[in-house]
Amino acid sequence: MPRSPDASTRTDERARTLLRLLDADDLDAAIEAGLADFDADAAASLPAADRDRLRAARDRLLAAWAARERHRSRNARLARRAAEREARRTPPAAGIGKPRLPAAAAAALARAKARAGGPGA
Repeated sequence: MPRSPDASTRTDERARTLLRLLDADDLDAAIEAGLADFDADAAASLPAADRDRLRAARDRLLAAWAARERHRSRNARLARRAAEREARRTPPAAGIGKPRLPAAAAAALARAKARAGGPGA
């Protein structure tokens, strides 16, 4: 009965697969194969130069993803600020007739008109 490969063998195989994909400049396939969460130090049987290449590729990928997220956040923030600025800039909807008074001022005006017996009272 064949023995199943142990974790270090699987890690080394995964590292070799990632290196082949990186050498073929197939970054999408390397991402799908798990480049982002690969621990190059776990592949102890690989030469140090190969581990360094894997580590550098992973770090560049994570840095690019972080930059993309910062860019998206910045664009969302700028769009939100532009919408807020536009909302402040837009004149209020034109009402019918005169502009409305605040409630307290309208009540005081109504009392004054009632005492004076003027029109609208």
